[in-house]
Amino acid sequence: MDSWSFLTAAGLTALLCTALARALANLGAIPLLKPVENGRDPDCMVVIPARDEGPLIARAVRSLPPDSVIVVDDHSTDATAEAARKAGAGVILAPELPATALGKSNACLAGARLLQSRWILFADADTWFEQGFLRAACAAAEAHELAFLSIHLEARPAKWSDAILAPLAEAIYYAGIQPKSLPSSAFRGQCVLVRRTGYEFLGGHGAILNSLADDVKLALLAARHRLKFGAARAGTLGHASFRDAGASIRRRGYRLVLLDQWTLGATIVAAAAMALWPAAALWLALSDWRIAAALVAAPMALTLPWYRSAWVLLMPLAVYGLAARLWTGLVIALAGAKVEWKGRRI
Repeated sequence: MDSWSFLTAAGLTALLCTALARALANLGAIPLLKPVENGRDPDCMVVIPARDEGPLIARAVRSLPPDSVIVVDDHSTDATAEAARKAGAGVILAPELPATALGKSNACLAGARLLQSRWILFADADTWFEQGFLRAACAAAEAHELAFLSIHLEARPAKWSDAILAPLAEAIYYAGIQPKSLPSSAFRGQCVLVRRTGYEFLGGHGAILNSLADDVKLALLAARHRLKFGAARAGTLGHASFRDAGASIRRRGYRLVLLDQWTLGATIVAAAAMALWPAAALWLALSDWRIAAALVAAPMALTLPWYRSAWVLLMPLAVYGLAARLWTGLVIALAGAKVEWKGRRI
């Protein structure tokens, strides 16, 4: 066996395993929401910005308490508004998009302006929740005196190709964040609970209308004004569809460039090791397949908490699809190019 081949493959495997072990530690550092038994529904309303989400919006609305949801239709070209009304939501049309503003923040701002509730939950249209979610989320925010709580939802792949890519994408995401030393890196905008008074004090989404990384910008604004924020995992209480893995991963790569250098660097190192590792292990297998099998099995075992199924066996193949899409997003952002989302260039 060539010693150089062995050292290269072993080194890449060790680097990848270190990144995945870090991902597991970061995942564990974000607390789970605790169910609240026999509690009253909190004073909380929900704003869902939606653009061309006709097939999904009804599920999101019906998963939340009756008469608690406002859907802001962001000039959809499908039946999003009609589906939301039939599901029981109040529906308004988003204002025309101001110059340089992004659609989601504009829609969130319009919905929040109508509300006087103590809490406001901003949730994407591809999310859905179990009974008691709002009670658990508001109780967690109250217990820690938070003004803003980002809630990480359980990713549910929409099709088989996403089932291969989504868990690995989540693992690489958690490998890059720093929940303890840099809480803003763990602040995701897919599902955010805000205390209305603190939200209005910052200017709400009006203060982040032009930011692609609006979630991180909101957390940084809160920190600057000494408002407490945090993150929690929904566990089995909340879910989100992982759709169109290619576009989703490219947007994540684009967004990484807008974050701090440590998060960007840690993610790039993890992604680079991930991309090179299967090829190195395959090359090693030409000399000793048993050692190569051990080097493949270790990272697969560390991603099992995300896969939780036999799809983990395809993880070595998934790395190429993930790496290609992630690097595409990084290159687009570094080049200063625009990306297209829901028919808009941003």
